[in-house]
Amino acid sequence: MAKIERTALVAYSAEQMFSLVNDIESYPQFMAGCTGAEVLARGDGWLEARLDLSRAGFKQSFTTRNTLKPPHSMDLQLVAGPFSAFKGRWQFDALSESACKITFSLEYEFANKLLALAAGKIFEQVASEQVSTLCERARQVFV
Repeated sequence: MAKIERTALVAYSAEQMFSLVNDIESYPQFMAGCTGAEVLARGDGWLEARLDLSRAGFKQSFTTRNTLKPPHSMDLQLVAGPFSAFKGRWQFDALSESACKITFSLEYEFANKLLALAAGKIFEQVASEQVSTLCERARQVFV
């Protein structure tokens, strides 16, 4: 199973950063390779969302159920997609009223070995870029 963990210290509050991650429908505006994003359902403390990714010939969609604990964390569980296993977490640790530490962790395994060979490195790159992309988005939104 592939594992990714990225962290960053930012001069934005945990609340601000949580709100950016939770604004899923805006992902195509700023995330490279994200061609579509839709919240499919919402409940008290959770949502289900679908992301459409397209990069270097790799096109896939997947749906996650996100458990929301604002402004501290968001846990991601696979609902549907090309994975046999998929578990992620965004964590926002407040350092002060205007700064926080972001941690993004992801564990996944493609269900199809051929797809893993063809798209594994591309998906790893997209997933690895999430924290830096989010930090750049924060600089644009919270000026």
